[in-house]
Amino acid sequence: MADDRFMAIHDPDLLAQGERVLGADFAAMHERVLQVTALTSRLNALPFDDEAGKVEMLEGILGRPLPAGLTIYPPFYTDHGLRLELGKRVFINQGCTFLDYAGIRLGDGVMVGPKATFITMGHPVDPDERRRFLSGAPIDVAENVWIGAGATILPGVSIGRDAVIAAGAIVADDVPAASLVAGPKGTVRRSW
Repeated sequence: MADDRFMAIHDPDLLAQGERVLGADFAAMHERVLQVTALTSRLNALPFDDEAGKVEMLEGILGRPLPAGLTIYPPFYTDHGLRLELGKRVFINQGCTFLDYAGIRLGDGVMVGPKATFITMGHPVDPDERRRFLSGAPIDVAENVWIGAGATILPGVSIGRDAVIAAGAIVADDVPAASLVAGPKGTVRRSW
């Protein structure tokens, strides 16, 4: 397959022999998903005022020290964590999900409303490939963006500085800087 955004789920040589054995990349990703799910489960069970416990769990999830001024209100969900890059003064409200295997960057000052979802991985549309491969592309959110409650940001999207994503929007295309995006499939409604 020519597209390097695809990851084989099963070892192609063994699959050709009729054995459904996970491929090395997929197996490694699967292990990390199990590890980070255990960490997020512990994070989400902590008392809300246990700041030291939240910092310890989040640093384990992200694999590095937290940036200055970061605020994350649990529950918080991610499937990888190590590819989630958070800038200074980022605010993430309750119930947000970050499927970050292909990479997510939130620039300085980004605000994320409750239950927003960022998805960097998926499956091919072709039914013959759907159960055999994963596809993915990074999400890049520039500085000072506001993402409203329940918004969904799909693989490969870049959102420009100072943009606003309205509550419930589904964003499948790049968003220019200083734009408001709204609607069930987010479209640019106005720019400034």
